[in-house]
Amino acid sequence: MELGNSLRERLVDVGVDLVMTDGTASLGLREIARHAGVSHGAPRRYFPTRHALLSAIARRGFADLGSRFEAATDEDASPRDRLETLARTYLRYAWEHRGMFELMFRHDLLNSEEQPSEHPPLREATLPLFAHLVDLVTRHAAERPAAVSSAPPAVVAAALWSNLHGAAQLRAWGSLQLVLGAAPLETSAADDPLDRLLAAVLDAHLGPVSE
Repeated sequence: MELGNSLRERLVDVGVDLVMTDGTASLGLREIARHAGVSHGAPRRYFPTRHALLSAIARRGFADLGSRFEAATDEDASPRDRLETLARTYLRYAWEHRGMFELMFRHDLLNSEEQPSEHPPLREATLPLFAHLVDLVTRHAAERPAAVSSAPPAVVAAALWSNLHGAAQLRAWGSLQLVLGAAPLETSAADDPLDRLLAAVLDAHLGPVSE
């Protein structure tokens, strides 16, 4: 069993490396087996379908992103400041790990129900991150009820997430750089257009800071 678990993890490791360098198009079972140095049929002993393997690889991405959120979080900061930190971390991860970021949210590709029973469904990796976002929106609304939309916190959080994800994707495609007249868009440069864009996104969903 230990040998099997070792091979399973090696296949996921190889998949993570491939998606980081070559994107999701490279993630075929045969290609992963070739890079892992095993027979073409070996991955199917642990992953009955390509979707199952993609789900295992994506789970690694969510674990990485979650640890980055945790490392960046200041428990003493206000909910809005924590949401801003989360947003910056999200955009930075999307920029630095584009292949993994693209895979993580492609639930049309990820059939996590095909995972073996000892491995939790992918939704158990994705939903806690969204729940954390909802919690911060809820706390912010409690502190500044007049500033936040009257929509339920989950809806506000989903709108904020959609806005951030769209910004991350348009940035990856070069569209934001085109319309904002700046390249590259950084997350730390002084007076950067992305910094102003992020402020506008947060203001739109959480209310202006100066309000």
